[in-house]
Amino acid sequence: MKPSTEAKLSKDNADGPATRERVLLEAARLFRHHGYAATTLREVADAAGVKAGSIYYHFESKEQILGEVLDKGITIVADAVRTRVAALPESAPWRDRIAAGIEGHLWGMLHYGDFTSANIRIYGQIPTSAKNRHRIVRRAYADYWDRLFESALASGELRQDTSTAMIRLFVIGALNWTVEWYNPQRGSFQDFSRQITAIVFDGILMHDKA
Repeated sequence: MKPSTEAKLSKDNADGPATRERVLLEAARLFRHHGYAATTLREVADAAGVKAGSIYYHFESKEQILGEVLDKGITIVADAVRTRVAALPESAPWRDRIAAGIEGHLWGMLHYGDFTSANIRIYGQIPTSAKNRHRIVRRAYADYWDRLFESALASGELRQDTSTAMIRLFVIGALNWTVEWYNPQRGSFQDFSRQITAIVFDGILMHDKA
């Protein structure tokens, strides 16, 4: 049952946007580690330091929180990718653009791990209605990468014997799971990004030097 109007206007709602973001952050962390179904709104409220009823001041339901966590996980990554690619000169080769996209994807994944990991871990658990809404955001991001790879293919910079959809699924799938095993103590993010990019482009085998 939703709280009364008085509860909605209680003092712990006064900082509106900050509280809302805190609820989303804690929800993402709990969804990531415990799953969507096992996480209750009371647990989210306790973690965020607000009264359970006051969550309804910011969100209509747990499913709305879920939708915003999932969308934020994709949007953060997509914005980081687009910003880095757009910063390159128009004459930049497609390898450089794809490399910039890889760096942006990794940056978003690793700097906002709870949102991005929750997006990966719980997608199969969520209600169909939430999945259908979120699928639009996921599809837009996939389309961006498809256009990137298709342009690289058309320019002759990409191997011709594999579909761009296959390349995108392989590359993005591999990048996504770095959030589960990346260890910043093993080196800087820049070095990590360069190593991942080199593996994507050049593989793991030693090439003969002509």
